[in-house]
Amino acid sequence: MALIEAQELTKVYQLGRVDVRALRGVDVSVERGEYVAITGPSGSGKSTLMHILGCLDSPTSGGYRLDGEDVANLRGRALAQVRNRKVGFVFQTFNLMPRMTVEENVALPLQYRGGYSRRARLRRARTLLERFGLGDRIGHRPDELSGGERQRVAVARALIGEPAILLVDEPTGNLDSEAGAEVLRAFREAHAAGNTIVMVTHEPDVAAEAHRGIHMADGQVAA
Repeated sequence: MALIEAQELTKVYQLGRVDVRALRGVDVSVERGEYVAITGPSGSGKSTLMHILGCLDSPTSGGYRLDGEDVANLRGRALAQVRNRKVGFVFQTFNLMPRMTVEENVALPLQYRGGYSRRARLRRARTLLERFGLGDRIGHRPDELSGGERQRVAVARALIGEPAILLVDEPTGNLDSEAGAEVLRAFREAHAAGNTIVMVTHEPDVAAEAHRGIHMADGQVAA
């Protein structure tokens, strides 16, 4: 069974009296352990698709199973619970808590999930930070790090809950080429460790890191 199975996904937004069809019958399947890039021009539907795959939004119609669980018709808290258990996110803007240390930022998802002592959360966070070459930054705050370091912290935070899938949105968009290369190396390491990655990007060289591409156009899978 595929990790992600989506059939005939549609998403319609209402802007006043106008219906905007962001997705028009999208079929997507991602196997466990794959590294997939979703590409396409602005307005192609790639971000809408990622939001649905990450349980940040629900489709207007169509089916979606994530890790064997039917989530297409879930809303509110039920959808949030699936998202918290099964999805790790890495955003373009890092979304780190400025007043927390690096270690505390990485440990935060386990605090939300519950069931872990503070000591256990921080120990797990330190292990991940060391894995991504940030062991000497544990006590620093985000504004004391470079852009590449902050994004690697975000990768560690996304992985701490051992999600079924890692969803990545334009991960190098705010970074220079050197920092971007550091982050892409972190994704290669995460994938080599067995993590499933789905990345949204408009940059061809970033998309080339993935093993398979899904190209979106006009709310549909074009290639």
